[in-house]
Amino acid sequence: MGNKKILAILPISIGGRLTTNSIINGFKQNGCEVTVYDELFDNNLEELLKMEYDYITGYDFSPLAIKVEKNLKMPSINYFSDDIRSKTSGPDWEKYLPYLEEDDNYTFYWDSRLTSYETFKNIHYLPHFVDFDIYKDCGIVPEFDVMFAGRLDTDYRLSFFEELLIKLPELKIAWYAIGKHYEDAKKRAKYPEVIDLAYQGFIDNEEDMAKAINNSRIVFNMNSQGISSLNYRTFQTVACKRLMISDYRDELDLFEGNMPFYEDFSDLVFKIESYLSDSSAYEKVVNECWKIAKINHNSKDCVRYILSVISK
Repeated sequence: MGNKKILAILPISIGGRLTTNSIINGFKQNGCEVTVYDELFDNNLEELLKMEYDYITGYDFSPLAIKVEKNLKMPSINYFSDDIRSKTSGPDWEKYLPYLEEDDNYTFYWDSRLTSYETFKNIHYLPHFVDFDIYKDCGIVPEFDVMFAGRLDTDYRLSFFEELLIKLPELKIAWYAIGKHYEDAKKRAKYPEVIDLAYQGFIDNEEDMAKAINNSRIVFNMNSQGISSLNYRTFQTVACKRLMISDYRDELDLFEGNMPFYEDFSDLVFKIESYLSDSSAYEKVVNECWKIAKINHNSKDCVRYILSVISK
């Protein structure tokens, strides 16, 4: 399976870039030769396409769009953690959707329920995975008690986060988001001063995200994509041996009942306070979730699975 030549497309979207880096590292860990084209910064695609590759791969429709527009003959490997049938996976999703039916285009979908709804010949369910060489426990004492990363783009998400800051003033809570989302949240917030205090900037690379997670004892999630799935942050957090508290998703079953979830705001507050005050319970959860993720959701083995599927 090794020695394959891969053209990997690093997309413009920030979440997609982080996810794609774990995919790229997985191919490298399986002995593949990977050439990366960065859609955000590079302008040498035509030069790269003069070389021969066995596969083109990337996030959502990015690799497939290049394959179609450049009339490439190599098979595509497309990893989706956005709804395939939505503009979240790309503004031209309707244009490229029919190509997923073709024999030499392989689709790997992060949401089990959405995967079950599709009938593409080469679609396969594959939850998120991370590079454990990057996401790991750095052995530091966390500065923050709680961390959230992502948009506060709906009234529900913003008010939920604001109430958490007001309810737990004794805790140090960090929020990471792109600058324009920070400015938007401040304008809409009832308590802009607490939003300003929590905001810690913007993270656009794996190494800094790993550091930020290590610097917090607890990370909580408000999943916004898919139906049953857990987002990428879930696996980043458990790989760093930090506690993830997720909103309820069916795929919490991936962690065999070990990962705590919250049912509502009060339940999240209760669980945050409980785990911060009970170090033995905290350590038990993070160690059990880490073991499961290390076995089932690491880049090397998950990309090995991709390679086994496409080589059949």
